[in-house]
Amino acid sequence: MPEKSSNIYLPTAFEHASILRKFTILFLLMSVIPLGVLYYFYTEIVKHGVLRIAVMDFNLVLTFVVLGVIVGYFSMRAILEQLIDLTNASKKAMEDVLDPEKVTELSHEENEIVVLAQSFTAITEKLEENVKSLELAKRTLHSIMDKVGQGISNMENIDTFLELIVETVTEALSGKKGALILADKNEKNFWIKTTYGVDYDQKEIIQLAKDEEVAFDKIVASKEPMIFDRLGAEITALKKHKHLFSAPMVCAPMVNKDKIFGFITVSDRKNNEFEENERNLLFNLASQTAVAIENSRLNKDMEKTYFETISALALAVDAKDKYSRGHLDRVANYCIQIAKKMGLDEEEIKTLRDAARLHDLGKIGIPDEVLGKRGALTDQEWELMKRHPEIGEGIIKPIQSLNHLCDIIRHHHEKLNGSGYPDGLTGDQISPLVRITTVADIYDALTTNRPYRDRYEKEKAYEILRDETEKGLLDLDIVEVLIESQSGE
Repeated sequence: MPEKSSNIYLPTAFEHASILRKFTILFLLMSVIPLGVLYYFYTEIVKHGVLRIAVMDFNLVLTFVVLGVIVGYFSMRAILEQLIDLTNASKKAMEDVLDPEKVTELSHEENEIVVLAQSFTAITEKLEENVKSLELAKRTLHSIMDKVGQGISNMENIDTFLELIVETVTEALSGKKGALILADKNEKNFWIKTTYGVDYDQKEIIQLAKDEEVAFDKIVASKEPMIFDRLGAEITALKKHKHLFSAPMVCAPMVNKDKIFGFITVSDRKNNEFEENERNLLFNLASQTAVAIENSRLNKDMEKTYFETISALALAVDAKDKYSRGHLDRVANYCIQIAKKMGLDEEEIKTLRDAARLHDLGKIGIPDEVLGKRGALTDQEWELMKRHPEIGEGIIKPIQSLNHLCDIIRHHHEKLNGSGYPDGLTGDQISPLVRITTVADIYDALTTNRPYRDRYEKEKAYEILRDETEKGLLDLDIVEVLIESQSGE
């Protein structure tokens, strides 16, 4: 057992008592001697009518009174020094918490109690401000997480993701302007892909001129991020696009495997400049963005390969029958014409075009003797023929990038009254894109030669289509748009 140190300090109850309790105890102790003297004087006067005291006794009493006052003074001073130490400690703490102006203001006050009270008030106000800031940061974080969630859900669209990156990093670094500039595969040409915080047409992709690209020459050479406290001649070379950039600005290259995919810039932060850690943060984000862009390009190349391969299969089916040769391209053209007349957006037009080129892909699983048979099909052959939409869907369904075409490929033979195949859909169950493809497919079949009949003239085809709408088979509005698009040809 180790010996207990003789120097251990054992605090007393008095030392840990409150200031008010200490003051009360010391006040009572200081009052004992004066009250005792007064009581003695009182008893002498009552007993003898006069106060009689020897000089020696008076000197002794006076000595005790003086000693009591001295002890009381130093005891009270010790208590007040604790209060002053607490005030000084609060002042020192304030220097790390409060603004310098507020600390200076409190330092001019000489009354320690007032300083202490004001210090606690100021710190309380600061804590309330911090709580509000934390609440704001919390809301901002939730907002950013929502945006990231939206970006993740739209990862198939790299444009949406890039817009999210620019918006999020600009807000995170307290900038007012953000821009993302992309490079081509050869790193020779650059264009403004997306911006944030400025009046700029996001749909307009503008390539930078050769004399504008000098603004990023140093970053291209070093492949390192840079902070611009002032925008010199390099940035002003951006001419009509220089309104996208303002000092101070931080610019980071999007680098992956030593290849530059472009730049991300954040600029126009008021009152303070960008710091090194913020530059590094932007560089890390830019590097991750470069990886996302590279993956997107690889995915697009794969998607293109998939689509071209599947299209080759569909064309092979198309080419087997001299009567239907060219049918896929013609249907695709009719779909595009109808879609443009109806004001559909580019994404829907692309979906229609691609689906039209693949809509008869399933015929690869139908025997040639059925496909090219002259005359009417038997019931068994017709049931076999009706399977081609399901076969076509089955071929492309495993390819995720082509899944959006499945609805059109499977249902392009459905009719509004439910008499179509393979699922017997009715009315609103059939999407507008499917309805367009159905009308275009039937129109091309009517106006081309078939093994079982010669082609119809346009006017006759229009008449048959309108009859079909009266029977509740086709969408009248789409039929009329098709007729309008073909009437001028």
